[in-house]
Amino acid sequence: MEYSPEEIMQYIEEEDVKFIRLMFRDSFGVQKNLSVMPSELRKAFTDGVGINPRHIDGFGGGEGSLLYLKPDPSTMTILPWRPESGRVVRMICDVCTAEGEFCDADSRVMLERAVAHSDREGVEFKFGSKSEFYLFKLDDEGNRTEIPFDEAGYMDIAPVDKCENIRREICLTIEEMGLRPERSHHEEGPGQNEIDFHYGTPLAAADQMSTFMMAVRTIAGRDGLYADFSPKPLRNKPGNGYHINIYATDRDGKDVCRQVAAGILNRIRDITIFLNPSESSYRRFGTNTAPDRVNWSGECPSALMHVSDYKGMIRTELRSPDALSNPYLAYSLLIEAGLEGIRDGLELPSVRVGEEQLLPQSLKEAREVALKSDFVKNVVPEAVLKSYMDGE
Repeated sequence: MEYSPEEIMQYIEEEDVKFIRLMFRDSFGVQKNLSVMPSELRKAFTDGVGINPRHIDGFGGGEGSLLYLKPDPSTMTILPWRPESGRVVRMICDVCTAEGEFCDADSRVMLERAVAHSDREGVEFKFGSKSEFYLFKLDDEGNRTEIPFDEAGYMDIAPVDKCENIRREICLTIEEMGLRPERSHHEEGPGQNEIDFHYGTPLAAADQMSTFMMAVRTIAGRDGLYADFSPKPLRNKPGNGYHINIYATDRDGKDVCRQVAAGILNRIRDITIFLNPSESSYRRFGTNTAPDRVNWSGECPSALMHVSDYKGMIRTELRSPDALSNPYLAYSLLIEAGLEGIRDGLELPSVRVGEEQLLPQSLKEAREVALKSDFVKNVVPEAVLKSYMDGE
C-alpha cells in the first residue's frame, strides 16, 4: 500500500507507534538499521538521518563524512512480532549524501536507476523468487547446532515434516506485512524449506526478499530455531538456492524474455561474484540439482536457466544465485544484462551437452572474471566492486 509522509505521521500517532526502525543495506545486502522516535520522523523525511559509513561495506568514506537515510514511505509496515502496545514500524531507506544526492554505492539506488534505464528502453521487468533455507536446532545456550529440525524430505507431510507449522507462521506473518507468498513446502534436505513468491516490480521484489529473510530469522528464533540461508549448510546435503524468475515485455506488450535470457547467459560468468558472493557458494555448484555450467533448457528444470512457455507467457528462471547475494544488486545486473541482450538482438545459444562453459568454480576465479569485465565496470560502482574484490 502506498503511503504519504503525512499519512504515516498520522498513523503513528493514532496507532501508538513508539519506535520507527529505519533499515538499509550494505553492498552485500546485509541489513542494517537504526531506530528513531516518532518526534524525529518528520526530519527523517525531509533531511534524512545521519549515519557514519566508515564501517559499512561498500560505502567507505573518511572520518566525518556522514551519509543520510531517507525513508521510503511506501515501504512502511508494522513488525507483527513486536508488542501491540508501543508498536514498532519499519521503513526501508535510500542512502543520500549531505547534499541530498542519492549515494551511488547504495544498491537500492542502483536498482532504481536500472529500472529507470529499462523504462527509457521501453522494457518492463518483473521478478519472482524461490528461496530455500534450513532450520537447525539451538543448544541450551541459544547457539546454532548442525542438527536439523526434522529428517523429512521433498514435499513430505506432517508428522515427519515438523517444519509445517513454522512455514505456516512465516507465510501468515509476512502476508500481514504486505508480502505475497505463493506456495511453500518441505525441500529435499532435512529441515530444509522453500517459500515462493508472486512476481512483482524489481524494487518491490527486492524489498520483499529483504523483508522475508528478516521475518524468517525472527520467527525461527522465537521458536527456538536457527534459519540458515547459506549456500551449503551441510556438506553432504542439498544446498540452498535463491531461484529468480524473470518476466519482461516491451512497450507494445511483446514478450522479450528470450532475448533477456540470452543477454543474461552472455554475462553470467561476469556477474557470478555478485550472485554467489561467498566461498561456500561454489561448494553448492554442481551438487544435487544446483547448476555449474552456462546452459539453458526448455525441458530440463535443473539447467542454469530454465526458459518455459506457460499459456503464452515466457518465464525465465535463473537457478545459480544463492540468498547470500544482495537482491538489489542482483536485479540491477540482470536488468542491465537483459537490456543488452535485447539491444544486441541476442538469441539463446544452441550448445551441445558437455560443450558448455563452466561457471566460475571458486570465489577467486569469480573475482578474476569480474575484474576483466567492462560490463561489470560500467554497471557496478567502484566502491561496491572493491568490496567484492576484498574479503575472504
